Amino acid sequence: MDIAVIDSIDRVTPAEWDALVPHRDGRALDPFTTHRFLAALERSGSVGAGAGWQPQHLLIREGSRLVAAAPLYVKSHSQGEYIFDHAFAEAWQRAGGRYYPKLQCAVPFTPATGPRLLAPAPLRPLLLRAMREIAAQNGLSSAHVTFCTAEEAAQGAAEGFLHRVTQQYHWEDRDFGGFEGFLAALSSRKRKAIRKERTTAQDFGGEIRLLTGDAIKPAHWDAFWAFYQDTGARKWGQPYLTRGFFDEIQTSMRDDTLLILAERDGQPVAGALNFIGGDTLYGRYWGCVEDHPCLHFELCYYQAIDFALAQGLKRVEAGAQGEHKLARGYLPSEVHALYWFNDARFTRAVADYLTSEGTAVRQEMDWLEQFAPFRKAEGG
Repeated sequence: MDIAVIDSIDRVTPAEWDALVPHRDGRALDPFTTHRFLAALERSGSVGAGAGWQPQHLLIREGSRLVAAAPLYVKSHSQGEYIFDHAFAEAWQRAGGRYYPKLQCAVPFTPATGPRLLAPAPLRPLLLRAMREIAAQNGLSSAHVTFCTAEEAAQGAAEGFLHRVTQQYHWEDRDFGGFEGFLAALSSRKRKAIRKERTTAQDFGGEIRLLTGDAIKPAHWDAFWAFYQDTGARKWGQPYLTRGFFDEIQTSMRDDTLLILAERDGQPVAGALNFIGGDTLYGRYWGCVEDHPCLHFELCYYQAIDFALAQGLKRVEAGAQGEHKLARGYLPSEVHALYWFNDARFTRAVADYLTSEGTAVRQEMDWLEQFAPFRKAEGG
């Protein structure tokens, strides 16, 4: 086995990298770990020099054959992660240490669960050990793996990483058969509320269009860039992605992309960007230049459910946060991360914290389930 680190995804061919990405019916289960998505981030300058995300992708070869890989970055901050470690950084620095740079196995700016250790199960521990050794040998404070699968989290825990559990809201198809079947599974009050929201949204004075593949044109990205800038400026101070990123995905990922636009008088006034996986639709960005009641819910949640049902996708992940998603059929789901710290005392302190946090997260998820919008067994 030969272990190497590369500073650009373009130093490995798309064919050999993507051979490690799980697929279903010819489509990547997780579009974000594909070569084309990671390359779009790098080629557009969204990651790299000056962005605080320096690519250091991990490769393991057996002879000339690539048998394992992981998207890996050296980070100089904790932005764009969505499972945040600001408290860890502050505690480390208060104790007199230097938390940054750190090592991060992740997809930048992407709070979506998927395989992070691109390898058969027996080889994943080698990737984890390599990350730990890279961090230790280079004096980095820590190595992190965020939004990994539950199986990867269990393997990481067995390798001495700390396992963290947080939560998001995901929608899952329960053999609804269509949107009306989904509504029929809801309580009467929630069903009426959603119908009212959809009617209100669709009365905004224009039409809603779903675009994918060659139907997406450069002018659509011009409009969406304005939406993204507005949302990014309000949420993060400045957008994470560059304008060039959207040109890159137009070239390499338009068949993996669903753009939902609200147009009035022929001009886009709001939009939501989604990526299509093998069994999941991933909602990523939303923005608008006009405010219309309930249009955000329609474009981001209900149109996404409609599309998923029509395409036979089993799940919609609509991004981080948002308790308001619960009333719209998106239920609490566990999200996993792994941490290794280059200090035994700090590791013990964080382990205690994560145990308490995990207990609180699971209790909150149990509590939130009481407010799920679905009809109870006895009816409603």
